[in-house]
Amino acid sequence: MTAQPWILAYLLPAVVGFLLGSIPFGLLLTRAAGLGDIRKVGSGNIGATNVLRTGNRKLAAATLLLDAIKGLAPVLVFNQMWGPAPAVAAAAGAVMGHMFPPWLGFKGGKGVATTLGVLTGLSWQLGATTCAVWLVLAALFRYSSLAALLSILIGAVAAWYFVPVAAPVVCLLAALVWVRHHTNIRRLLNGTEPRIGKSASGAA
Repeated sequence: MTAQPWILAYLLPAVVGFLLGSIPFGLLLTRAAGLGDIRKVGSGNIGATNVLRTGNRKLAAATLLLDAIKGLAPVLVFNQMWGPAPAVAAAAGAVMGHMFPPWLGFKGGKGVATTLGVLTGLSWQLGATTCAVWLVLAALFRYSSLAALLSILIGAVAAWYFVPVAAPVVCLLAALVWVRHHTNIRRLLNGTEPRIGKSASGAA
């Protein structure tokens, strides 16, 4: 493969994934609904958990779905067009775009929903496993952040079984999700992290 096709096959999916991932649906939806700037609510995060703090569950659900889709869509498209490796590049770009959107001064979300989207795009079994783990842990412990962190970690491990070609990148994305949750981890350790339904900074 010559240099130009190689660049197009990997750089282009990453850039497209980044641009799609950087769309701040939480901010756009809350503004469209007349709820103001979501960055001035709760944790200041643009993800679904913080949107829920506006009291609008439908907007929070829409944010969760759209943040997942913006990770899922480029992975599916590039996997269909060019195969698994370009799809992995698109996956990495989408999560990075959500976390570091240039339009918001590179201050984006924590990447849980978008990571779940890309995992589902890489392997529906991997996505289903990760989502199931999140639901079970959230129901058992009532901590959104704990459920997110552990499900993403388990997803990274499961990636070696379901989609080995993507596993190294999935592990790096999982590490980024953990880094972005550093304040949640600190609160979990000292017992001040709010449970689901309580107010404070969130996980998504």
